[in-house]
Amino acid sequence: MTLPVGFATPDAATTPRPLHIVDKAGFAAWRDAQSPVVQAWLAAQRFDGSAGTAQSWANAEGAIGGAVIGIGDGLDAYSYAHAPLALPGGDWQVVADIDEATRQALHLGWGLGCYRFDRYKKTTRAPARLVDTFDAEALDVLAACVRVRDLVNTPTEHMGPDDLESLARDLAARHGASITVVAGEDLLAQGYPAIHAVGRASHRAPRIIELSWGDASHPHVAICGKGVCFDTGGLDLKTAVGMRNMKKDMGGAAHALALAELIMARKLPLGLTVLVPAVENAVGPDAFRPGEVVATRKGVSVEIDNTDAEGRMVLCDALARACELKPDVLLDFATLTGAARVALGPDLPVLYANDESLANDWLDAGNSTRDPLWRMPLWRPYLRYLTSGIADLANGSASSMAGSITAALFLERFVAEGQRWAHVDVYAWNDSDRAGKPAGGEAQSLRACYAMLKARAAA
Repeated sequence: MTLPVGFATPDAATTPRPLHIVDKAGFAAWRDAQSPVVQAWLAAQRFDGSAGTAQSWANAEGAIGGAVIGIGDGLDAYSYAHAPLALPGGDWQVVADIDEATRQALHLGWGLGCYRFDRYKKTTRAPARLVDTFDAEALDVLAACVRVRDLVNTPTEHMGPDDLESLARDLAARHGASITVVAGEDLLAQGYPAIHAVGRASHRAPRIIELSWGDASHPHVAICGKGVCFDTGGLDLKTAVGMRNMKKDMGGAAHALALAELIMARKLPLGLTVLVPAVENAVGPDAFRPGEVVATRKGVSVEIDNTDAEGRMVLCDALARACELKPDVLLDFATLTGAARVALGPDLPVLYANDESLANDWLDAGNSTRDPLWRMPLWRPYLRYLTSGIADLANGSASSMAGSITAALFLERFVAEGQRWAHVDVYAWNDSDRAGKPAGGEAQSLRACYAMLKARAAA
């Protein structure tokens, strides 16, 4: 097993330094059990076990003798994420016995705290290393989170529709999955007109990527991911500020592919279909225009109110295709609306679902994995905001009301009656550096979704 950066297994040739973990409530009892010299040093540094803190001390020879980190919730991976860069470099090993759930949170948090996107700019210091024995599943979950971050952080010149296809083909080859791709003008011939309309102005052909894996006798899960590799806004052009980070608009595809990789690596007893509509929403002579009426795979005509509401357009064809396969559960991830960020901020993804059991299972998994999301209503009276005078539906509205809800309602129009479905509107981004959350791409609700699917598969 190849270990990620910041991890090492026990080696008789090296002696890791002792690492203590405390929370504020237990700090006094732990401190009183330490040597007088350590107690005096902690007092001099005013260390009190607060969450997100770290303190090392010297031994009698003047070398680093040990360290302690302060944490909050012991089951929250991010409680430990500050440690790799807050501690002096070198190898560290936790002193006390910890239960398996806490150990997995520690491992995940340590790995997330070590993460840096270094494809173009190399890091200047190595993180401290955690010495332990590591569970393969925990490392696979970490790898999935890192995969999302790497994909979202990669600039569009290296992460366009063709690059997403190459990535999906690589995943399929490594895990024995099958893959089909429909691209360019073939999208029209094979019934994906909305995907074609959004992506036709780019020099890189739009496409839909379909990956299939697993035993047909197992429960079938279909996962769609919005793959808008760059979003200028189209002819309804974004401002410079609004366009600056739009390499992240394929964050839904990054989640779908990373989740699929995790499911296949862990060999969950599921049948899996992943659908990624991969496009660039570009400005050009052939760009789709406000006021046009676009056909869709489902046969629902859509008037284009705003070319910057393109994500729902590519997803509607993908959702319609997924429903043709009649999966037991249909999920989608999408960086769909700024309105979701206005409602809940950058850290909380928005969940919509047409099935109570599915919604509750995902919310419960979010709570248990400390990977939270928040449910919002499919308030169908708001469909009035998407009324068109010349088509079955509009893709936007002149009103700024309920923007995240109306986007979800638009998607629901393309979900077959009786199909269990959940949609997550993710930000997939950290605006600033925090412990374990460096500025840039971020996996959100992926761990919760995996835990939910694992539990449902086992049941």
